[in-house]
Amino acid sequence: MRNAAVPTLLPVYNRIDLTFVRGEGSWLIDTQGRRYLDFGSGIAVTGLGHCHPHLVRTLQEQAGKLWHTSNLYRIAEQERLAEALVANSFAETVFVCNSGAEAIEGCIKLVRRYWWAKGRPERVEIVTFEGAFHGRTMAAISAAGSKKLTEGCGPLLPGFRILPFGDHDALERAIGPDTAAVLVEPIQGEGGINIAHMDYLRGLKEICDANEWLFMSDEVQCGVARTGRWFVYQHAGFTPDVVPIAKGLAGGVPVGACVAGGRAKGLFEPGNHGSTFGGNPLACAVANAVLDVMLAEGFLDRVKAVGAYAERRIRETAAALPEAIAEVRGTGLMLGIKTVRPNTEVATLLREAGLLTVPAADNVLRLLPPLTVSEEEIERACAIIGETLRARAA
Repeated sequence: MRNAAVPTLLPVYNRIDLTFVRGEGSWLIDTQGRRYLDFGSGIAVTGLGHCHPHLVRTLQEQAGKLWHTSNLYRIAEQERLAEALVANSFAETVFVCNSGAEAIEGCIKLVRRYWWAKGRPERVEIVTFEGAFHGRTMAAISAAGSKKLTEGCGPLLPGFRILPFGDHDALERAIGPDTAAVLVEPIQGEGGINIAHMDYLRGLKEICDANEWLFMSDEVQCGVARTGRWFVYQHAGFTPDVVPIAKGLAGGVPVGACVAGGRAKGLFEPGNHGSTFGGNPLACAVANAVLDVMLAEGFLDRVKAVGAYAERRIRETAAALPEAIAEVRGTGLMLGIKTVRPNTEVATLLREAGLLTVPAADNVLRLLPPLTVSEEEIERACAIIGETLRARAA
């Protein structure tokens, strides 16, 4: 007989006692029929909202034709996805996988292959930054280094040097004979919506170019149009070598990609890397449906406009609540409010009032609405934040 005191699911999440049964655009509906304004989007995943008609139709059609074969054969949907990503970025080649963590692993292997091919296999050290989150594999937590991720999981993998985020001088001091690449989140999501200054990113790229290192921009959370551009690096006006993406790429179907070009192209041969499920017909069909919408004329312009509106209104709301909100961070539809009270406590209050947010480090609550969010829904979110926090302070 099973011991009822032992949970059947590994208890790695502090799950909220709330179950959703339906989603409609920016809204989630629970088992009791209550509606919640979803400003978490599954942690920046459901970029087109819940149950977008084009995604639903595509998923249903593909499910009736073919779910999975294998990468032993050509997969037309995967080739179409890669062609679209290349056509709309710096990239020349794409590896399709299942998640952001897998995309990060592929990027790390690209760095190792790059220096091995140049006859310098000892150059394996990747410079990373405090506050980063790159996933939960052993390589990814070793790259980030935070105690919360790594405690009890040692020994960590070698090959990473973790520096203060935003400190250009620290990077120049850290240059050594084994340095191979830089891996940076241009906007740290889990770390608390910390934005790298564009001049800082350009400086990182200049150092990489001067030393022939690979520059990797981790855009698993901040990429795929969340800031009004397809990638964040585009705001800085330079070209990276590798960009891992995932979350918003397929609207909730597990898809990630390692997008590469420049110095990082032509490094893998058959057998060097792979995935059983990555890039299968069902997942790629949905990813292509997402791109159908996001790459349509006017979509990014609307995201920029609604993102600017959201940022302005959230900042105005926060300015009227100095006793409750210490700071607003972020840009576009990737915003964070640093709360005076514990962020988990504030998240609970907002959830009880019908607004879903996502806690992050440094006592920040992330606001990550769908890219299709309306101005009316932004106003509703601001009203919930204002009314809830004023009532709490009274």
